[in-house]
Amino acid sequence: MIELTRREALARILAGAALLASGCGSESGHPAATGSTLSSTWRDPGGTGALISRSGEPLLARTELGPVRTATATLATLAHVTDAHVLDASSPARVTFLDRLGPPFQSTFRPQEALTAQVLTGAVRAIRSLRPDAVIQGGDLIDNDQANELTHALAVLGGGPVHPGSGPRGYFGVQSPANPDPFYYRPDLDAPRHPGLLRRAAAAFHSPGVRTRWYPVLGDHDILVAGEIAPTAQTHALALGNEALWELPPGLSLPSGTSLTGGGSPDGPPSSGLVHDFLAQALAGPKVRVPPDPARREMPATEVVARLGRASHVSPSDDTRLDYQADVGRHLRLVVVDLARRGGGSGGLVVAGQAAWLEHQLQAAGERWVIVVSHQPIDGSQGGDELLAVLDHHPKVIAVLSGHTHRNRIEPRPTPAGGYWLIQTASLVDYPQQARALRLVATAGGGVALQTWMLDHTFPGDLGAISRQLAYLDAQGGRPRGFAGTHRDRNVTLYRAK
Repeated sequence: MIELTRREALARILAGAALLASGCGSESGHPAATGSTLSSTWRDPGGTGALISRSGEPLLARTELGPVRTATATLATLAHVTDAHVLDASSPARVTFLDRLGPPFQSTFRPQEALTAQVLTGAVRAIRSLRPDAVIQGGDLIDNDQANELTHALAVLGGGPVHPGSGPRGYFGVQSPANPDPFYYRPDLDAPRHPGLLRRAAAAFHSPGVRTRWYPVLGDHDILVAGEIAPTAQTHALALGNEALWELPPGLSLPSGTSLTGGGSPDGPPSSGLVHDFLAQALAGPKVRVPPDPARREMPATEVVARLGRASHVSPSDDTRLDYQADVGRHLRLVVVDLARRGGGSGGLVVAGQAAWLEHQLQAAGERWVIVVSHQPIDGSQGGDELLAVLDHHPKVIAVLSGHTHRNRIEPRPTPAGGYWLIQTASLVDYPQQARALRLVATAGGGVALQTWMLDHTFPGDLGAISRQLAYLDAQGGRPRGFAGTHRDRNVTLYRAK
């Protein structure tokens, strides 16, 4: 068991941080309305737990794959937003009680989880200020394979009214003030107090939409319950039913030697078999009566692929998988690779024929530069070496882009063909709750470079700021685990020789 409850951890961090309640100034005044971290970003300079706006981070030159050269033309501008985990915080199918077991059960509950639709909308607003040629939605758009989660997320991306609540009563979940369990943070009662937050989180709002072409990537949470389990009759019944598991059932314990098997994902339980055993025991324990909602039904993977394709006007290679290519202008091709396991498990999986398909797409790109996109990092996926072998001998591959790990990270991969950059983008659900801008530029002498920097979400009012602050304070979240990465993983120019 973890030593501190979520409530106690938040309270200890906030002890002595009275400026949270009174507000505080910053050297740079208000954060950039565009969300660009080149102008300003959020920091905790005093170590008090309070984020304030400070000066931004300039672009650092990274020259592992080529020398610094003058940019001569902009070829394409992109945004990468991933791991939004838009979720139904009132769903009885959520396994929040597993979080109290501690590692390796990480983040099946988050204090900011009722605000995921608002944070995605804030990222959309920042992306609109960027005016990209295309937006890459990098997977794990939703959290628990529920139809209503996907409806809310697609409404955010498409623009218009968004109704993030579920059930007839608005929010009804583990963070309700009536829940006496000391593990869960209750914003109406616990520090930092935000009375009425849950009611406001479930209220309808308007999203401006991305208003440009966007390209979806399939993640494990999009098609699997908790990002791990293929939907079953048992999980369907939980999602549509009127009983929820909030408390850790008596006698339920973590088997000795249990370890994560999800390829680095911080948000999935261990193995699907283990979770099935846990659920079977838990269903015999105490449950809470909750208002049901038929919109919470779980979806087969084919339905998720079809809905994402229709909403984005993307035509995948077949009806069951989200592999496809898209040309962004005359100079760039995106190749999207579907690594999500249909049978369960959060780690990436390369399937038969995928390497040959990728080879064909690269050959067909001609003189265009290529960015390959997947949800799980290819270099950490089962069978990923086969795809890397294809990429390694193509001189037009400039980057391989992924999410899943919730971490900002950039590493060079030198190859005889010139090499490319392995780029991971942090999530919207955990701190630092950022998206990534990417600008492909031609450089003097026939080379190319990627300018990339982070975008902070900019939801109007205080809900986005509250989510960011709670994510920062979360004892299991991205701050203590270093998900923000270093400056070299965020705002950089990545040079590539001719």
